[in-house]
Amino acid sequence: MARKTQAATGKRTTSPFERVFGAVLELAKEHGWRNVSLADIAERSGLSLAEVHAVAPSRTAIVAGLIADVDRRVLKGGAPDPEDSPRDRLFDLLMRRFDALSSQREGIVALTEGCRDDPLTFLCAAPQAMRSMALMLEMAGIPAIGIRGLLRTQGLAVVAACAFRAWLQDDSPDMAKTMAALDKGLARAESLAGWLRVGRNRMSSYRKDSEAPVRG
Repeated sequence: MARKTQAATGKRTTSPFERVFGAVLELAKEHGWRNVSLADIAERSGLSLAEVHAVAPSRTAIVAGLIADVDRRVLKGGAPDPEDSPRDRLFDLLMRRFDALSSQREGIVALTEGCRDDPLTFLCAAPQAMRSMALMLEMAGIPAIGIRGLLRTQGLAVVAACAFRAWLQDDSPDMAKTMAALDKGLARAESLAGWLRVGRNRMSSYRKDSEAPVRG
């Protein structure tokens, strides 16, 4: 496989994480996910194999790490408006995820296509995806604990997966197709009795907690 060193790409990044995952998406776009090895990532990122392994020791860890990175970007945006409905809060949060993915669209599409031929990696990364959906519920002020929380998490995962499939084929400049698919999915979820039913007080409490200064 023809490869480029970090110097050849002319890109500067600030952390091993950024260098590793930037290299992953570039290589997936250029050569296909199934052809990307840790050695390829090390050469492209300019890191040693040991440094790459410390960040992402396996293909599953790479996918899980990308999902977690999107979580971090969404968290930086803070809690949604507590005056909005639960459905609108989830719409806002999930669209933030697609906004984050759009900056690396070609690489994400290539990686997703590769995962279709690598179901084991996809299945092993599924727990991270479920944790992400639980986080979205909690950020929206919707409990994600207990049996009911698990059902909500699974339901939101289905909604997000359908919207993601739309995003993969969405060539509109404003992600109109993605928004339509997400809105439709959330509307169906909302129609299920009690699925998004939550008191406003919980959302207000979450917002106060998320805005409190970190001590330590």
